[in-house]
Amino acid sequence: MKAPRSSKNKRQEEQSSYVGWRFALLCGGILLALVGLLSRVAYLQIISPEKLVKEGDMRSLRVQEVVTTRGMISDREGRQLAVSVPVDAIWADPKIVHEEGGVTNDERWKALADALEIPLEQINTKVNANPKGRFVYLARQVNPSIGDYIRKLKLPGIYLRKESRRYYPSGPVAAHLIGVTNIDAEGIEGIEKSFDRWLKGSSGERIVRKDRAGRVIEDISSTDSQAAHNLVLSIDERLQSLVYRELTKGVQENKAESGTAILVDVNTGEILAMANSPSYNPNNLAGTTMDLMRNRAITDIFEPGSTVKPLVVMSALHNGIVKENTVLNTYPYRVNGHEIKDVGRYAELSITGILQKSSNVGVSKLALAMPATELVDVYYNFGFGKPTNLGLVGESSGIFPSKKTRWADLDRATFSFGYGLMVTPLQLVRAYATIGSFGIYRPLSITKVDPPVPGTRVFPESTMKTVVHMMESVALPGGGGTRAAIKGYRIAIKTGTAKKVGPDGRYVNQYISYTAGIAPASKPRYALVIVINDPKAGKYYGGVVSAPIFGAIMGGVLRIMNIEPDALATDTKNELAINKIKEDKSGRS
Repeated sequence: MKAPRSSKNKRQEEQSSYVGWRFALLCGGILLALVGLLSRVAYLQIISPEKLVKEGDMRSLRVQEVVTTRGMISDREGRQLAVSVPVDAIWADPKIVHEEGGVTNDERWKALADALEIPLEQINTKVNANPKGRFVYLARQVNPSIGDYIRKLKLPGIYLRKESRRYYPSGPVAAHLIGVTNIDAEGIEGIEKSFDRWLKGSSGERIVRKDRAGRVIEDISSTDSQAAHNLVLSIDERLQSLVYRELTKGVQENKAESGTAILVDVNTGEILAMANSPSYNPNNLAGTTMDLMRNRAITDIFEPGSTVKPLVVMSALHNGIVKENTVLNTYPYRVNGHEIKDVGRYAELSITGILQKSSNVGVSKLALAMPATELVDVYYNFGFGKPTNLGLVGESSGIFPSKKTRWADLDRATFSFGYGLMVTPLQLVRAYATIGSFGIYRPLSITKVDPPVPGTRVFPESTMKTVVHMMESVALPGGGGTRAAIKGYRIAIKTGTAKKVGPDGRYVNQYISYTAGIAPASKPRYALVIVINDPKAGKYYGGVVSAPIFGAIMGGVLRIMNIEPDALATDTKNELAINKIKEDKSGRS
């Protein structure tokens, strides 16, 4: 008979059995957890990894814009009119700034505020506006030397970004024509806006992977940028400076509201100069109003006054209404109950004398002898009532009665001396460029073109040459534009004066003074129009106000361009107006 097991051995067996079961359970649990974990890993890594990849990329991938430098604008000889200079943009990563202690009052943060010339509190406000954000500008278009200083401060979360700023070497001289860009290098005025897509090209992209500190650790891919294009204008910077200087001087001397001058090459239609006064500084727009930035040469419209009279005379000659030697009675007379009269009183005038003395009576009689549609067609063929298609934003087409069917005699009469239509200075210079090319109508261009430039003949050459010769009398002794005369050169001009129209459509006691013409008259090269808006120095007639400006500008142009003088010295008096009753030496027209 076996002896019974001791209680001690029994307990050991029970303990051993219990430990083995628990161990097996634990191992099984661990194994199941491991299998589940591996299954999840396999699912995420192999079967459906997109979500993790996307989340990882969101944390580390960044798209960097590869910006192209805006193209240069130059004059016809390559002189710079608008260039882009390198600058820095200072930006902050608010998330990193806060993780590194935020904006504090230590010396480095104070140095940043001093360098940017903005209060430290303002920097703190920008950073705290979105603490979890990853990008906020602190300053734009910062001088590169200041940017280098800020980089050396090594402030956490503060970074630099390369950009460019537009610089205009000619300043206010060509501001209205060239225009300006905004802080993002987008054209908002003038040539900069009209040719924006051409000048800025298209930016590229670079996808990179960054670490926690914002450092690039891998280039993923890139899209090439499209290079910007340079733009060569028809403008001659030397002539532009001359035109702006003399125009500004004339505006100031006559205490005028504003002035505009446009110079055109009659053989190509190229605009060699376009200036407005007063102007503005495109390199510093602080305090500049939108009204001051308006290019009056293309936006403002006025009744052209006596500057259209050469078109009336050529129409009358072409239609056989009169001949070159015809003499007209130019006493005042009444039309539809209204008196038509001249500033100076003349009994009779030759056709040349009508232009020389700027006779309203003379041209109105010529107009009344022709169908109303005749002048409408001639004005339109010379460019009135239609845009120049120059490409500049904001250009006006003027106001033109092309669809008018019923004409009172008074309307026909006043239409002959520049009332009843409104034109821009640009349209007026186009008409005179057509006169200068002896009847060949060419499109205007603000970019440089290579001659020859084809055109369309809109009037017979022989008639045009006859009228151009008549127009020379205006600047000769006895004419209304003697102050425009240029020593050594023959010029063919017409001065004019027109009342301004107020906002309510009624005439106000303000005037527009014009002088338009071509030179040299023997072989025209240039057409020039001067428009002086509301002179307040006491005189307002074109022969007194705008004619001297015309002479100063055109004389300078002919000398700068080395145009050979074509005037012959003579002692012969200019006696083209006959039977004059009252002498007029005031330059009135």
